[in-house]
Amino acid sequence: MINHLTHKFFLLAAICWAGLIYFLSDQPGMDVIPLFPGQDKIFHAIVFGVLGFLVLGAMHARARGYSPAQVWTAVVLTAFYGMLDEFHQTFVPGRTADTWDVVADVSGGMLGIYVLYALTRRHKAIK
Repeated sequence: MINHLTHKFFLLAAICWAGLIYFLSDQPGMDVIPLFPGQDKIFHAIVFGVLGFLVLGAMHARARGYSPAQVWTAVVLTAFYGMLDEFHQTFVPGRTADTWDVVADVSGGMLGIYVLYALTRRHKAIK
């Protein structure tokens, strides 16, 4: 029962997180002075890393952790949302789409997915 509730929590959290991403990317562009070069790419990677982690967590892991098909499904969903987010920004005043943002989104998503994948494999191996 706890396992089933955990997956529902991950699904709800992934949907809410995707909604937050949409809300933030729907805000008109502002001039923000970066603290360091590449700051926006790191933020993209972190935000989509969380999304990838949550998307994979919404799936039911097998006895030995998540399957490669589940991992790739999570990667594709996260990457698609990153591309959709950049496309959406072309319609927001003061915002533009950036290919490198998509690269950061996908990279961060893959890292978040890998973290959960590795944690579940290790946890299942210990049991």
